[in-house]
Amino acid sequence: MYFEPLTLEDVLSIVEREKPQGVIVQFGGQTPLNLALELKRNGVPIVGTAPESIDLAEDRRRFGRLLDELRIPQPRNGTALVPEEAARVAGEIGLPVLVRPSYVLGGRAMVIAYDVNTVQEYVAQAAMMGPARPVLIDQFLEEATEVDVDALADGTDVVIGGIMEHIEEAGVHSGDSSCVLPPVSLSPKVLETIRDYTKRLALALKVVGLMNVQYAIQRETVYVLEVNPRASRTVPFVSKATGVPLAKVAARLVVGRRLADMQLPLVHHNGVAEISVHEYYSVKSPVFPFNKFRGVDTILGPEMRSTGEVMGISTSYGQAFAKAQLAAGQKLPRTGTVFVSVNDRDKRQVGTVGKELVALGFKLVATRGTASALHATGVPCDEVYKVNEGRPNIVDLIKTGKIHLVINTPLGRESFYDEKSIRRAAIRYNITCITTMSAAQAAVRGIHALLELQREVSCLQDLHRNSVTATGNSSGGD
Repeated sequence: MYFEPLTLEDVLSIVEREKPQGVIVQFGGQTPLNLALELKRNGVPIVGTAPESIDLAEDRRRFGRLLDELRIPQPRNGTALVPEEAARVAGEIGLPVLVRPSYVLGGRAMVIAYDVNTVQEYVAQAAMMGPARPVLIDQFLEEATEVDVDALADGTDVVIGGIMEHIEEAGVHSGDSSCVLPPVSLSPKVLETIRDYTKRLALALKVVGLMNVQYAIQRETVYVLEVNPRASRTVPFVSKATGVPLAKVAARLVVGRRLADMQLPLVHHNGVAEISVHEYYSVKSPVFPFNKFRGVDTILGPEMRSTGEVMGISTSYGQAFAKAQLAAGQKLPRTGTVFVSVNDRDKRQVGTVGKELVALGFKLVATRGTASALHATGVPCDEVYKVNEGRPNIVDLIKTGKIHLVINTPLGRESFYDEKSIRRAAIRYNITCITTMSAAQAAVRGIHALLELQREVSCLQDLHRNSVTATGNSSGGD
């Protein structure tokens, strides 16, 4: 093992010393992929997916042409180097847009822009930061569900490892979003489309080993956001959820083994093979460091902020979510008072969540606008002052222990200070704070499961005994 920077020069020095028969680049995140072509040009034997295929998936224009040839939709997109060009591109695509620099990790410096001025300011700042690299501008799909898919391929056959539905809607970085396997709200038609697109992309890119695809589903249309011809952060989660060690299988594929020889526990959907996920739900939740940093805002967006992940497994989706939240340090209350304050877009859904919380025995308090929306749907709730409206306000109630759960979705710039102080107080006094409506709906299901079901504890070995035995027999001893 070498503790060296992942730069071309250092890797070439190690290769020169070790003289390996093959080098694998698909298990180290984004940085090794960026090195793949240069390594090959320097005579390094890359095994698995060819560097040319990696470059095709990473090059926005070439990959866009491939999607057009395959007739697979993607969000409208463009690139810009100067503010004027960015304004024109954003106008053609249509606002809102997701703006981000090229070649970044963890969604760093991404923003969702709702006006042209924000786009122009962003590109102007990016131009001042360093060498001219294009800024990427993508159509932002509002109210879309995001989906992660991990797949295995050997150049001939493709097996889907897992289809994960994000609990937070598109716009929250995939590393910060909770997700559930198998999906809970996707229609059979959407699932069939996702499987078909994944298989066709893996074959078109000549993937050997692992591949990750991120999709967004908006009104039953499936869009490809990006394809990574490598192992993604979800591989350990999918492996634990299915009992199939995806990284071990992929390592064998890159050195010439075939999927057909692996005898994996598969189910088939219209000619597409998928690893069986048994009769239970697995939920992955992120762990955030917010309680370590006083004053930081907890709002989630396209820039990744989590520092770890946990998972919960149960035969009930609600209980799997509750277990994952508990493991992440977020306790869902069984009784008490819930504070609700949501933006105008979310007021259409707040009545449903409010009714379910009242039915579970909770009392609701809300700011004026949200209280009106709840009253309009027949949900009883008390009004409470915002921070700048008087005393006692919502932060006072949080400080005195009268609030047991906070549901607060961002309301825009005009109430930024008010919201930020609410979320800061929730962190300081260790009260779970939910910032998206989709997570609020999952939390309601989690609370319902905690009240209705006895908590079950199972070990992974028991859950996966059958599938692990099958995989072990097929793949030989180590």
